[in-house]
Amino acid sequence: MLSVSLDTLRVFLHVLAATIWVGGQLTLGALVPAIRGFEGVTKVAARRFNQVAWPAFAVLVLTGVWNMLEMSDDVPSEYQMTLHVKLVFVILSGVAAFLHTRATSKAGLAAWGAIGAVTALVSLFFGVQLG
Repeated sequence: MLSVSLDTLRVFLHVLAATIWVGGQLTLGALVPAIRGFEGVTKVAARRFNQVAWPAFAVLVLTGVWNMLEMSDDVPSEYQMTLHVKLVFVILSGVAAFLHTRATSKAGLAAWGAIGAVTALVSLFFGVQLG
């Protein structure tokens, strides 16, 4: 059996948090149309999801910083550029999700939810590319 290292734990936590952040948004987005007809259920589900999603986002950021600190000094410029693009999408994902939680109209909820989900998926894509 392979030994467990700190690097393995770091990457595991990062992937787990990404699974919750990105997968949770997609799952909740798919469930909302089905539960919208039940009075108050959508808001309760969203609040409950936020209790898990925001800590996951924090773990993503912390383990992302940890990942960057563990990088060697001789990282190719293409890798660095991809990492910077990913970081922009991570920030956009967090901002869009935050604005989604503050939206008061259906249009605002839909727009910020969609932007948050798409930017989270793009961040995930670049993360896989970097991995």
